[in-house]
Amino acid sequence: MKGTDIEYEKIISKCRKLFEEKMSDYGPSWRILRLSSLTDQIFIKAQRIRNIQVLSERKVDEGQESEFIGIVNYSLIALIQIKLGLTEKPDLNVKSALDFYDMEARGIYELMKNKNHDYDEAWKDMRISSLTDLILQKLLRIKQIEENDGITVVSEGIDSNYQDMANYAIFALIHLENK
Repeated sequence: MKGTDIEYEKIISKCRKLFEEKMSDYGPSWRILRLSSLTDQIFIKAQRIRNIQVLSERKVDEGQESEFIGIVNYSLIALIQIKLGLTEKPDLNVKSALDFYDMEARGIYELMKNKNHDYDEAWKDMRISSLTDLILQKLLRIKQIEENDGITVVSEGIDSNYQDMANYAIFALIHLENK
């Protein structure tokens, strides 16, 4: 799994760099977003990826890569919001935000390692379109859990779904880089 570790680290570093740059531009304005807003933002990105994959014409000159990076970063933001709770105004400096980002990124990395062990890196044989569909499915699950006020009977919670989406997006980015 050494190759996966290196590729994973390369992708998460690229995502973190963009997160840090956006923090410089906008500050932690994302701190006011409710989880439902983050879910919808990720949905928009995943739906655009699916449209890029299905349609032959596109009118915005950005490809799948930037959208998958957005899914990673918004998923990590959602995980941070779950930990910190909602606020009415930005309350983090850049360093604190990056520390939380790194903590959540470590969490999704550990999850990836554990699942990769159990599933024998099956994602490597998956299509990017399947990873996109799985992200969309996770989003529909999150929306249903949100409709149920966060309560599940037997299923994993919202945080697990955000972690999975981040990992699926990272796998898709690794595939895109290796094309």
